[in-house]
Amino acid sequence: MASVDPFIVLIVGALLTLIFFLYLMVRRTLHGFQEGMEDGRQ
Repeated sequence: MASVDPFIVLIVGALLTLIFFLYLMVRRTLHGFQEGMEDGRQ
């Protein structure tokens, strides 16, 4: 088994965390936008 560089693990973990938070932000924004559109139609 090859040894894994801790620095690479740190970078991958940071990237995954960043992508996860971006996904949550976009999903929340789209959800709020959809609710706003539905409220505007009424």
